[in-house]
Amino acid sequence: MPIDYDALLKLEIPRTEATFGPRETMFYALSIGMGLDPDERRELGYVYERDLQAVPTMAVVLAQPSRWIEQLPTGIDYSKVVHGEQGLVMHRSLPSEGTVVSKTNVVDIIDKGAGKGALLITRRMLHDKSSGALIATISQTIFCRADGGFGGTQRPAPAVHYLPERPADMTVKMPTSPQAALLYRLNGDLNPLHADPDVAAKAGFPRPILHGLATYGVAARAILKTVCGYDGRRLRSLSCRFSAPVFPGDTLQAEIWQDGDVASFRLRAIERDLVAVTNGRAEIRPADWSQ
Repeated sequence: MPIDYDALLKLEIPRTEATFGPRETMFYALSIGMGLDPDERRELGYVYERDLQAVPTMAVVLAQPSRWIEQLPTGIDYSKVVHGEQGLVMHRSLPSEGTVVSKTNVVDIIDKGAGKGALLITRRMLHDKSSGALIATISQTIFCRADGGFGGTQRPAPAVHYLPERPADMTVKMPTSPQAALLYRLNGDLNPLHADPDVAAKAGFPRPILHGLATYGVAARAILKTVCGYDGRRLRSLSCRFSAPVFPGDTLQAEIWQDGDVASFRLRAIERDLVAVTNGRAEIRPADWSQ
């Protein structure tokens, strides 16, 4: 069935819940590359139980609804969707253990025209179950490659954050493990595209690709390392656009511009000389902030 714009906006996506502890918190950090450099002591705070803190971007994998685009009556061809953009706003620090609940809503779907696809925009609110406190707002744009021309109003996509035109203020190389996708999928995204070479080949890739949200986590590592002094409480928000697939084992170079409390960034896959993440924007809190 084709997309029904009004029905999709009213779609009831089930609430989800997740309980996590130090093991899950450390695993998420490991899956985005924390600890790859054994001499980087500042990363121990994310992968070692003593004084453990959660990487803020772990919020994007907690209590996420599983494959709802495929399983609910959306009218979207799930086999041809790709991750376009990701955003996260942290309203308070993410604890290293607890129980959270989340609710996802479709915010908009933009018809780019027949043969041009559509953009599905969602928002997910993540709350602490016991107190009800809002922890994070998570936004996502999915490019539905096969679903344009459903009759929706054609209009521009939301504006992106433009990068400064001057040379980057900081660069840092962020290697990824050849096992990165196999590890990251255990956070809950079991799409075989990230594990099975045959599935990847059918999708047009020479080998399994890294999850977009895993690459997003690498971007967070780069910002935490260069701008936040590895203090996760200081990362207020992080948003970006995915511009090319990343393969496990790629070395990503983060190029970062800092202007006051805003850090702009992009990630380049060095071995293939292409930009994998662009239009990145992070908001940084003062060093003395606590919540």
